Amino acid sequence: MENAIYIALSRQMALRRQMDVTANNIANMNTAGFKGQQMLFREYLMEPEGTGRPREAAMSMVIDQGTVRDMRAGPLAETGNPLDVALEGPGYLVVDTVSGPRYTRNGHLSLDIDRQLVDGTGLPVLGTDGQPLVVPQDAAEIMISEGGEITAIAEAGGGAPVEPVPVGTLRLVTFEDERRLTPLGGGLYATNQMPQDSETTRVMQGMIEQSNVQPILEMTQMIAVSRQYQSTQSLLQDEHDRLRSAIQKLGRMPQS
Repeated sequence: MENAIYIALSRQMALRRQMDVTANNIANMNTAGFKGQQMLFREYLMEPEGTGRPREAAMSMVIDQGTVRDMRAGPLAETGNPLDVALEGPGYLVVDTVSGPRYTRNGHLSLDIDRQLVDGTGLPVLGTDGQPLVVPQDAAEIMISEGGEITAIAEAGGGAPVEPVPVGTLRLVTFEDERRLTPLGGGLYATNQMPQDSETTRVMQGMIEQSNVQPILEMTQMIAVSRQYQSTQSLLQDEHDRLRSAIQKLGRMPQS
């Protein structure tokens, strides 16, 4: 196979993976707390075969090194739901799973049948004591402070004074390197790093952090990738036609 075809195929493989990442960003543009990703490419030099060949003769190909997550915070949107929380500043909520603690910035919370505070996938949200947060049955109002303290206010009856009942405090954690977090889907992340309690994260009740994906830019990126793929395909077809024409002409040459 000619070198031009090898190089073009490496470009197409990289473009296909870039399209997958872009499509995933677009699919999650309405997912609360989602962080967009971009491909990271690098040059790969294939050494020439044989000995005595100069290094300048190496083929320059492209490979996808990995993905880079955009850690910028998304815009905050007010929902009016007292169980929704947005995290301002670095930090993650901690949820309990069968595989151990996982971390999320998706603050679209609710109560399950056991009155536990759960995330959008139904996983219990943990407090600073490492236990799920349970809201009393007679709670008429739930207050969440900027520090994550949750207070339930029972419905008053017969003119009795309303006594706030402390439910617990949301555990908010940070990590030394957020880019080492592994996305699991559903807004969850896993990591082998040791979580550190965050003292700077502010909890905004009744709000949601939206995805930081910019749909117009992602759609533009998708169009650009599609056109680059088509252009590379055209190059491959031209190279294929050139080789076929050369073989046909060589086959018609008289044998000496």
